[in-house]
Amino acid sequence: GTPIAGRTRRELEGLIGFFANTLAMRTDLSGDPTFRELLLRVKESALGAYEHQDLPFERLVQELRPVRDLGRHPIFQTMFILQNVGREGVRLPGAELNWQAGNGASAKFDLSFYMYDTAEELSGVFEYATDIYDVSTIERLAERWRVLLEAIAADPDARLSELAMLPEAERRQLVEEWNETCSAYPSEACLHDLVTAQAMRTPDAVAVIDGGRQLSYAEIERRANRL
Repeated sequence: GTPIAGRTRRELEGLIGFFANTLAMRTDLSGDPTFRELLLRVKESALGAYEHQDLPFERLVQELRPVRDLGRHPIFQTMFILQNVGREGVRLPGAELNWQAGNGASAKFDLSFYMYDTAEELSGVFEYATDIYDVSTIERLAERWRVLLEAIAADPDARLSELAMLPEAERRQLVEEWNETCSAYPSEACLHDLVTAQAMRTPDAVAVIDGGRQLSYAEIERRANRL
């Protein structure tokens, strides 16, 4: 979801009042497109949504009649907000207004991302439901997003499946360290010989668990010899 100002006519721009509406955006990722192709799809989707921006979001919910759940938003669970209006102070007769950072008491959606476009930079703020995410998860998400943006900037014609998302340290941990499962074993010995050797070293150690039953190496060896 994303908010829109709702001031489609110039004469509305100076009026006091809340004209904003919420648009639901859907993105088609099928076919593993390049990022440049995906950008065109998102543009078409956004322009289509802007054409219907005057339809109240509440009316959309009434027409779609989704399954309602008090624990989640009915149409979308993530919100993207781009604030591209200047944040300089406002002077009025006898008063001066300045921006003050707010601290919301609760998240409105599972995950919201606010971006602020200034003359110097793009900055962002995450707002999230703490019963779903914790700080470390959001920090990893932000870092992966940074890596993804760098990969897109380096090669916008790369397909989505080819774009890197993991920082090098995390990629090494997931792909290499946690998959380091190779272990040397005496390949010249037969399996029953290895079990016999293990039974001699640790006869009482648990070898097999099946539901609530378990067998030690000594018991496995004893049953195998009977067979």
